[in-house]
Amino acid sequence: MHGDLGDRSSPRSGGALANFPITERWAPSHLDRLQLYSHGTPNGVKVSIALEELRLPYEVHRVPLSDEYVKSPEFLSLSPNNKIPAIIDPDGPGGEPIGLFESGAILIYLAAKTGRLAGSSEAERYEILQWLFFQVGGVGPMLGQFGFFHAFGGKDIEDPRPRDRYLSETRRLLNVIDGRLEGREWIAGDYSIADIALGPWLETIERFYKAEEITGYDGRPRVVDYVARFKTRPAVMRGWSVLSGE
Repeated sequence: MHGDLGDRSSPRSGGALANFPITERWAPSHLDRLQLYSHGTPNGVKVSIALEELRLPYEVHRVPLSDEYVKSPEFLSLSPNNKIPAIIDPDGPGGEPIGLFESGAILIYLAAKTGRLAGSSEAERYEILQWLFFQVGGVGPMLGQFGFFHAFGGKDIEDPRPRDRYLSETRRLLNVIDGRLEGREWIAGDYSIADIALGPWLETIERFYKAEEITGYDGRPRVVDYVARFKTRPAVMRGWSVLSGE
C-alpha cells in the first residue's frame, strides 16, 4: 500500500501537492496518494500502522531526526513543531489537499476519513478519544522521558532524580493500563485508534528501552498479553517495517 522514498532533491511536483514546500525536498512519485513523512519511532509508526490497518494507499518518506532535516524550512512548512509524523492528503475535506502534523490529530483525521477505528456511536467515539488523549498527554511524554534517562543520552547523568521521577510515573501509568485491561481485549472496546496510539509506546519498553524488569512490565500479564496481541497484527508489523527498514 505504500511507496518508499528517502530525502530527494527535485523540482516541486505539480497537482494537488504543488503548494506544499516540503515536496521540494521529499518529492512524491505518486501524486494521488497520501504522503507520510515519518520515522521508526513510537510516535512515527502510529500513522503508518493506521494507514496499513485502513488499507489507504500512501507514499512513505523516511525523515531522519537530525536538525538538518526536521528543522529544515521544507519540513517546518508542514510540521512547525519540527516533529514527525506529518502527512499531506491530496484528497482532503471537500476534495482539497490538507496537511497535518501531530500524531493524535492525524489518527482522528484518518478515522473520520474512512469511518473506521473510532467506534460506531458517539458514546464509543468519546470513549476511544479519552484513551487516545491519555496516550498523547501521558504515556508518550512520560515513557519518552523515562527512556531518555534510562537508555539513551540521559543515562549517564549521576543525579538519579530525573530517571526516578519518570520511572515512577511509567509504573503508575502501567498500573492504570493494567487495571483498564481487566476483562478487555483492547483499551476502549473494539480495536481502535486508541490502541494504535498506545501499542507502539508499550512495545518500546522492550523494543528500545530493555526495561521490562525495572518498570515491572513483566509483572503485569494483562499488559504483556495486550502488547502481544497488538504487535502480531500484520498491519502493525508492516507499519513498523516501512519506517524502520526491518
